[in-house]
Amino acid sequence: MIVAFSITPLGVGEGVAEPVARAVKVVRDSGLPNRTDAMFTTIEGEWDEVMDVVKRAVDAVAEVAPRVSLVLKGDLREGVTDGMTSKIESLERHLS
Repeated sequence: MIVAFSITPLGVGEGVAEPVARAVKVVRDSGLPNRTDAMFTTIEGEWDEVMDVVKRAVDAVAEVAPRVSLVLKGDLREGVTDGMTSKIESLERHLS
């Protein structure tokens, strides 16, 4: 599965880069394929491992924020691996 998620720490003031970095570190340390952009972090793997990483990322932010908001979107497609890359490659082929 591929999951795109965004964790927003609430109650920490306007600057949220440090708490968000805690979440991104958890994702990067997981060893699962991932990508972070200005709005979301995307991670790919099996359901249980992906959801475990998301939970640990939320927990890492919750250590420094009194409230945490989570937005999550999942793409579950049996038999697909390397979907993060193959979906973009397919899109780029259609744009060529």
